Amino acid sequence: MEFIKDNIWKILIALNYILALSAVATILLKKLNPTKALSYIIGLLVFPFVGLIFYYLFGQEYRKTKIFSRKNVLNNSVVKKIQEELELDTRTINAVDDLLDEKSKLIPLLYNNEKSKLTINNSVKIIKNGDDKFKLLFDDLKKAEHHIHFEYFIIKDDKIGTELFDILCDKAGEGVKVRIVIDDVGSSISSKMKRRIKECGIEMHSFMPVLFSRFTGQMNYRDHRKIVVIDGKVGYVGGVNISDNYVNAHNKRYWRDTHLRVVGEAVKPLQILFFTSYDFASEEELEISKDYFPEHNCKENVPLQIAASGPDTDWSNIMEAVFVAITNAEEYIYITTPYFIANDEIITALQVASRSNLKVKMIVPKKSDSWIAEYATNSYLESLLEAGVEVYHYTKGFVHAKTMVIDGVFSSIGTANMDYRSFNINFEVNALIYSKGVSNELKDIFLEDIKDCEKLELESWQNRSKRTKIIEALARLLAPLL
Repeated sequence: MEFIKDNIWKILIALNYILALSAVATILLKKLNPTKALSYIIGLLVFPFVGLIFYYLFGQEYRKTKIFSRKNVLNNSVVKKIQEELELDTRTINAVDDLLDEKSKLIPLLYNNEKSKLTINNSVKIIKNGDDKFKLLFDDLKKAEHHIHFEYFIIKDDKIGTELFDILCDKAGEGVKVRIVIDDVGSSISSKMKRRIKECGIEMHSFMPVLFSRFTGQMNYRDHRKIVVIDGKVGYVGGVNISDNYVNAHNKRYWRDTHLRVVGEAVKPLQILFFTSYDFASEEELEISKDYFPEHNCKENVPLQIAASGPDTDWSNIMEAVFVAITNAEEYIYITTPYFIANDEIITALQVASRSNLKVKMIVPKKSDSWIAEYATNSYLESLLEAGVEVYHYTKGFVHAKTMVIDGVFSSIGTANMDYRSFNINFEVNALIYSKGVSNELKDIFLEDIKDCEKLELESWQNRSKRTKIIEALARLLAPLL
């Protein structure tokens, strides 16, 4: 013991370098991008302990080991049958091919990546802002007869959250099965409300719970999805969480967001996605019956594909879908995102599209809800402006919508931001819509939002202070943490 006491630092340094050299060997065997690999190796060898911690948090390739298995749900006989029923015949795919031309490459990409089926019989409603979303959602919840499923990054028991729980408790009392998955870091529900929820018979589970959620920030893999499924017939997906921040009637600062209500076949993959998360979070045997996948009488035909990605998927499905959509655009690309902390592939794709005479426009907040995310986002804008991309700062309040519309035939609404965390770390879900009507509606909303923006000019943007540029550069280094 005396020897250990006298040589504690030498022992710790030796242990550090044994682990560091082991990590270096792992990095070399992974055949990573040389720049990325060299950065990790230098960090591990030059910065004792800190390098190891950073590599442990951000250098692991969890897609190879998987955070959780989805076999319990995907191997279920009912789910397998539903998946088979969603398969399309060749004529249906050809009909969509004719509409989308090159954009139809997305369909086989997502199918080959994740067996994500293209569904045809759907009707959708674009919802602008939380006020309208909650009105529609609460009306649908009150009509529920069999089950209600919630999976949310943020649920708070503030005014809007309490109103939601009042409805859910009433429905549970009527015999409706209510299940909720909340992210343990994003959500904030009091002990009193949790007791009430349990007493009502609602089954609520935390996704990857942490001991001190207030102090962990976002340094781990979080469930960033916002999914609602009601009776297997109605689904919701998009950017609006359950919090007063998203309700302009309750909020001092105007919050601009976009959500989607879906009726039809696309609700089935949302249901399956919920079950995989619930199976993991609850750690209990799920009895999945056909009652959760009822027949639909939807007469509209809006082609829609549910794209999900996270550390449980083999590929970065949403990032790849965004990349393919951008690289196959022919006229214009309109993007709204609260955070733009993208990888080189997406940035290059946007730059090339702009320099190929496509109209590329992007809306980001002038004032973010996170100062470090704001500076990090701004650090990427100059390279886009230099390529001719039109960048707009939203000034009316905070824009939290995550949307993309391309050529008036393809659009995306979901939970994924244009950032490192959404593309590589968090569990996300987007609805990819192949419809002229829906895309033109989203285009009109985008152009309306531009009226509440300031257009950035390259020359004036380049003239921002050195201090600002230094802060941006430092914030950019912390992109994986944001």
